[in-house]
Amino acid sequence: MDAIARASRVKLMAFDVDGVMTDGRLYFSPSGDYCKAFFSRDGFGIKLLARAGIQLAIITGRDSPIVAHRAANLGIARVLQGVEDKRSAMASLLAAEGLDFCEAGFMGDDLIDLPVLSACTFSATVPDGHELVRRAASYVTRAPAGLGAVREVCELILHAQGKWEQAIAPYLAQP
Repeated sequence: MDAIARASRVKLMAFDVDGVMTDGRLYFSPSGDYCKAFFSRDGFGIKLLARAGIQLAIITGRDSPIVAHRAANLGIARVLQGVEDKRSAMASLLAAEGLDFCEAGFMGDDLIDLPVLSACTFSATVPDGHELVRRAASYVTRAPAGLGAVREVCELILHAQGKWEQAIAPYLAQP
C-alpha cells in the first residue's frame, strides 16, 4: 500500500517533537535553561488537520514545559512527554479513542520511534531521520524538520482524504 492510501485511513495523527516539529537543536543558556524553535506554518498545518476532524497527539521522549505550551497553543490535548515506549503510549491513546493502529499515523525521526512507526498504518519521517527510520516510514518529507516537514505531512493527509479543498476554502479569495 502506498503512502497516499495509508494516509487516507488516518483518524489520529501523532508527532514526535525534537527532530520533527523542531530541527532537533536545543539552545542552552548559561543557567541550563533551554529553548526550541517551532515553525509557524507547521502549526497551521496541524490546525488544518484538526479542523478536518483528524485527532492529534504529541508523543515525545523529552519532558518539556515548552512542548506543553506549544501543544496548548495548537489545541493539541493529547500530549505524552517523557515517553520511552512510544508504541505502548500510542496503543493507550488509540484504545481511549476506540481506534486501532490501522487508523493511526505517526511522524518520528529516530530509533526510539521505530516500534510505533512500524505499528501505525501511516508513518512519516524527515530527510535527515535515521536511515532505519527512513526505510520503515511510508513517507519521507522533502522539507526538513522544523521547517515545513510537519506541514507537508498534514497536507498529504488532507489530500489523501479528499479534505484539502474544504480545509483551504475559508482562505481563498472570494469574488
